[in-house]
Amino acid sequence: MSLRPVLAVTGAGRGIGAAVARLAAARGHDLLLSWGSSRAAAEETAAACRAAGAAVELVQADAADPAAVARLFAAGDTRFGRLDGLVANAGITGPASTFLDSTDETWRQVFEVNVLGLAASCREAARRMATGLGGAGGAICCISSRAPAFGAPFEFIHYAASKGAVDVLVKGLAKELATEGVRVNAVAPGMIDTEIHARAGIPERVDRIVPTVPMKRLGTPEEVAEAVLWLLSGAASYVTGAVLDVSGGR
Repeated sequence: MSLRPVLAVTGAGRGIGAAVARLAAARGHDLLLSWGSSRAAAEETAAACRAAGAAVELVQADAADPAAVARLFAAGDTRFGRLDGLVANAGITGPASTFLDSTDETWRQVFEVNVLGLAASCREAARRMATGLGGAGGAICCISSRAPAFGAPFEFIHYAASKGAVDVLVKGLAKELATEGVRVNAVAPGMIDTEIHARAGIPERVDRIVPTVPMKRLGTPEEVAEAVLWLLSGAASYVTGAVLDVSGGR
């Protein structure tokens, strides 16, 4: 069994997930990391975490596949024998479009990853951490978004709707697990300097929205990671059911 706290991070290859993994490694966690499509990026993250002193189990797992999610956590059981926290980060925006032009396939894919896949990861983690099931307690942090507050019209209503579901899940799950020693929170990033907009096909969106941010700049994945690690830490021991905006005031 690992003597260090073990943190699972889904979608750890790039962006916020990679930043969370690197910061957690620097602060003394061993890591169970999943990646979906970019092996090279995931291996780069894992190497950086190992260089910081972390033991790392790196697993390819499609967040939309419940069997793959189960295999991910089983791999963590075999490697570490414990789980202390989860960062449910894996998510997709789907292609940008108006609602009228969106497709059933886009809605299905986005909800399978962002809602069903996230819920499956939370369930697997909670089963291992819940004190009533023999666990030692722990914490879950879901990566949500500021998109539900705006609705993301003409571009990402499907994405905003999925993240709205995440916010509701966090609030309900926090109450259900409060007596099981498991805290559940979320961070809601605003405009963060990642590849997410380019991958959605609208790289110009950044230049269009940054002027509406009160701080007049993008956030960094590292700034989001700091908020995540705080919510997971003992410093946030009386915080559960919260959705913490990390958005420069937007």
